[in-house]
Amino acid sequence: MHKVLSDRMAIFIFVFPGLAFFILTFVAPIILSGYYSLTNTIAPGTSVDMVGLSNFKELLLHDERFWLSLRNALLLGLGFVLIQHPICIFFAIMLDRIGGKAEKWFRTIFFIPCVISVVVISRMWLSLLDPTFGLLNKVLGFLGLESLQHVWLGDSSTALGSLLSILIWSGFGWGLLFYYAGVKGIPEELYEAARLDGATGIKLHWRITVPLLSPVITVQVTLAMITALKQMETVFLTTNGGPGDSTQFLAVYLYNQAFSASNYGYANAISIMFIIVCLLVTFLLNRIMKNKNLDY
Repeated sequence: MHKVLSDRMAIFIFVFPGLAFFILTFVAPIILSGYYSLTNTIAPGTSVDMVGLSNFKELLLHDERFWLSLRNALLLGLGFVLIQHPICIFFAIMLDRIGGKAEKWFRTIFFIPCVISVVVISRMWLSLLDPTFGLLNKVLGFLGLESLQHVWLGDSSTALGSLLSILIWSGFGWGLLFYYAGVKGIPEELYEAARLDGATGIKLHWRITVPLLSPVITVQVTLAMITALKQMETVFLTTNGGPGDSTQFLAVYLYNQAFSASNYGYANAISIMFIIVCLLVTFLLNRIMKNKNLDY
């Protein structure tokens, strides 16, 4: 092993394929996207006219749809952090306490949405929320609550909330899996010691479980914000940004600009801002939620 590590040619042979793959699939596309963002080309291979930073000026100073897309993505991220994650932590603790076969069964059931195709989930929710024959409106009618029946994904006042609910539900299993693994890694002796000191119920988990889950929470919050920013498939398959622009998200807006509006140069400017926002959010979250090493 020492001879291999001291041989520069051997190191090059082992490192080069991975490095070349990284450059070709990650670095090169970003550089190419940066180049096209300075042009007004309508598609790859068409004539290229350099326009400098005008795409970025239009994007940042005049494009309300971009800022609306960013706001919706941040709202989704907050929905993940403030709604989905606390519920995930609660069920992770409950699963750990149940034990036995029931724990395995519920763990499997909660993870089922994560292994279902995004297309299937989208079609399922479109059917459930359909204003004419959807199950939700049918149940409301059966309960005598006709006044609450609504065009859930077709009304700008409820479309965003309905879409956020779908996305929070569909990603619940992944969040639960991470927090469940974190809870399983906490030694039982710490709970026993806390109980001897008089800690019970919510106080027990607030003092023991949540602090020891802080590394998992940090990773999960970061992943949640990045996932929210790059959300694409479910939005595209359910509302495609509508009605109007009420459910517009960054990735969907980028796609529509590139392939529907034939605004390829402008779409690449959006993609560069997309990368910058993701890096900025990741940096800020890592600064705010800096991990602390915890010794059991």
